[in-house]
This record gives sequence, structure tokens and C-alpha cells, in this order.
Amino acid sequence: MNRPQQTILIVDDEYFNFEMLKASLGNEFSLSYANSGTSCLTSAIAEPPDAILLDVCMPGLDGYDTCRLLKNTPETEQIPVVMVSGLETELEQKAGFDAGCDAYVVKPFSVKTLIEKIKTLV
Repeated sequence: MNRPQQTILIVDDEYFNFEMLKASLGNEFSLSYANSGTSCLTSAIAEPPDAILLDVCMPGLDGYDTCRLLKNTPETEQIPVVMVSGLETELEQKAGFDAGCDAYVVKPFSVKTLIEKIKTLV
């Protein structure tokens, strides 16, 4: 009997990044897309995913603020959040964990490593 695929909500203001992740992760997970922090919150409440891949650098509500809101909203507080960013300093990573993320992945990353992190969290 096949298990249903785990669902991952990918949040990135650049659709191209979603397409790249879809090509890499589409066989492992069922993927959905949100292009902003606001649409992420709406989607995550309406149809809670098993995990969220969250870009840090977005206009308006950035990844840190989005993560704080997710972790302080009863409907979404238990959803694992993996922050994905080109920002690699310890300070940036600390800011991600302070915002409540469960993992922080620096671009460019190994797809295999990302899949393992996701599977560990969900």
C-alpha cells in the first residue's frame, strides 16, 4: 500500500525558484506554491502542509516575519519551517532560528541534503 506523499509548501517571491525546486523535489513530495509571506499564511491555514520551505529575502513580509507569524498562529505553529537563503552568516542563521525555523539551509544546497532535512522534520 502506498503512503500519500507528504505536502510541502514552497514560499518564494521568484517563481523560477519554485520551478527549480519542483524539478528536484517533485518526485519525493507533493508541492504547492505561495509567492509571499501573506499568501503563505493564508495557504498554510486553509490547507496545512507537512512542511514549509521558506525563502528569507522577500518584499513586504520577509521570511523571518513570516516564520514568526507561522509559529505564533495556533493553526500553523506545529508545521516545520525550513528557511532557505543565500544569506549564510551565523547572524542570519541565528535570526532564522530566533524567528522559530526548524532548519536553515544555505543556497546553493544539495538536493539530497534538503530532502533528508525535510524527511527528518516531518
